[in-house]
Amino acid sequence: QVIKCKAAVMWEANKPFSIEEVEVAPPKAHELRIKIVATGICRSDDHVITGGLVMPFPIILGHEAAGIVESVGQGITAIEPGDKVIPLFVPYCGECSSCLNTKGNLCIKNDLSSRAGLMPDGTTRFTCKGKAIHHFVGTSTFTEYTVVHETAVAKIDSAAPLEKVFLIGCGFSTGYGAAVQTAKVEPGSICAIFGLGGVGLSVIMGCKAAGASRIIAVDINSDKFAKAKELGATDCINPRDFKKPIHEVLIEMTGHGVDYSFEVIGRIDTMTSALACCHYNYGVSVIVGVPPAAQKITFDPMLLFTGRTWKGSVFGGWKSKDSVPKLVADYMKKKFVLDPLITHRLHFTKINEGFDLLRTGK
Repeated sequence: QVIKCKAAVMWEANKPFSIEEVEVAPPKAHELRIKIVATGICRSDDHVITGGLVMPFPIILGHEAAGIVESVGQGITAIEPGDKVIPLFVPYCGECSSCLNTKGNLCIKNDLSSRAGLMPDGTTRFTCKGKAIHHFVGTSTFTEYTVVHETAVAKIDSAAPLEKVFLIGCGFSTGYGAAVQTAKVEPGSICAIFGLGGVGLSVIMGCKAAGASRIIAVDINSDKFAKAKELGATDCINPRDFKKPIHEVLIEMTGHGVDYSFEVIGRIDTMTSALACCHYNYGVSVIVGVPPAAQKITFDPMLLFTGRTWKGSVFGGWKSKDSVPKLVADYMKKKFVLDPLITHRLHFTKINEGFDLLRTGK
């Protein structure tokens, strides 16, 4: 059966979301249809609206969510209607070079790279006012019902509170994993985190869990410092309080620079600052924020020649299908908290207000 439901459709860039009635087609073979219970607002969704991340319009955005399976297509045996699931914007096919390598997690079948905005078979499951609507990174969670491929969903503990564990679909896992999986922060190390949104705060939690001795939080919005300290930051600095470049401030604070730095904003100036502030010989800097489209970085290659490592991290380096259920299980065992990452709860129809809160740093 086709389901008619509400969705937040983005018809064109730099416009508000439009709450529309959409038709959601039934799942084809190896696909499933999910009733979305909770979805988070992430800066990556906003990057599509502003053109920083180029995707085709019209589109249903959203990629951080949790829901309940409504129906399954042919060939799906491991998941059935009624199961609680988290959609995965980084799929896991289990067959490609990235999935098979212990070092990789960005499945070749992802839509972050191709940006086609379609299901793996090259078609869409959404229609609105007679027009085909694009999917977003294989998830599209700003809708009451969505369809995902079986490689892009993880079944989770049936007792898990969906209104909290939806954060494991992106924000928490991305930040926490950047520290513990990608950087592999060691006990006693010094870390700097640029950007204190939900993902940046999750990086702080990861650094703390890994035993970092000093965690320096950097943001131009000092209102974010109290929560950063609550979650483990030892120092908080605002670049606007200094005359000199922030990387020089961090080097002075630490002697020779930090062991690990994380850029969790998605700006090229902060990416180079994060690289420059880490130890000249063995510092590791991780790019976690989505880089802006069509912008290039210019930097002094001596920063790398002396031994620094610069790396990127998508979804915290986790192999999604395996790791998401384990992270949910860890949350259920109280190994980490998620409540501090949730600042507001809004009804789905107030999604535009939610994005205003995101853009004003609230």
